[in-house]
Amino acid sequence: MTPDCATLLDRMTASWPPVAAHRVGPWTLRQGPGGGNRVTCAVAEAPVGPGDLGPLTVAAERFGQTGLVMVRQGEDALDATLADAGWRTGDEVVLYMARPSAFEPPRTMAGFALWPPLAVQRLIWSEGGIGAGKQAIMDRADGPKTAILGRSNDRPAGAAFVAMAGEIAFVHALCVAPALQRKGAARDIMRVAGAWAQDAGADWLALAVTRGNVPARGLYASLGMQLVGHYHYRMT
Repeated sequence: MTPDCATLLDRMTASWPPVAAHRVGPWTLRQGPGGGNRVTCAVAEAPVGPGDLGPLTVAAERFGQTGLVMVRQGEDALDATLADAGWRTGDEVVLYMARPSAFEPPRTMAGFALWPPLAVQRLIWSEGGIGAGKQAIMDRADGPKTAILGRSNDRPAGAAFVAMAGEIAFVHALCVAPALQRKGAARDIMRVAGAWAQDAGADWLALAVTRGNVPARGLYASLGMQLVGHYHYRMT
């Protein structure tokens, strides 16, 4: 059975976990310093009214975060409430998914799956803006996981993190060194991810990418991945 968008988002959170999650009225507020939007946003667990926004902002500030809400597919009433209160639209994100068996086998020596990550992988991530806070998420993720090292011209070219959550292997933090971009490294990394996911017993391989990242979306579509859902953020 194909997972719906809600299941996919649950698996995404499980594979890229916050440090903690706190119930604030109708909200679950994620706490994840330095980890980016996915681990510092709030999600609505019950209907939200205008009076529920202030307590959320106060709670977020207590953890050194700002008011940030993930508006999931179908949450039109929540989106309207936030818009009426002046919350700005943030990143729009789309979700892609495919069967691991749909990926072609990776080219020989084009990439490797290993854990823990090598120093060169951590360097590639750091130089690509995936710093210590996000790398800490990889370290604390439970369950089967791997770090993929992509190679191009006999050089380390890129890195990605893949973690299993239930039946889905989720790809995060795909990053290619600037000097080696547009040489097929990202495609090779995704094929290694597909092979690892299949070996790990995953039914699906999935990822999230900002809607405006047209080159990445073109790559995922060319690999046979299907657009299966979306969400966006609202912020104070």
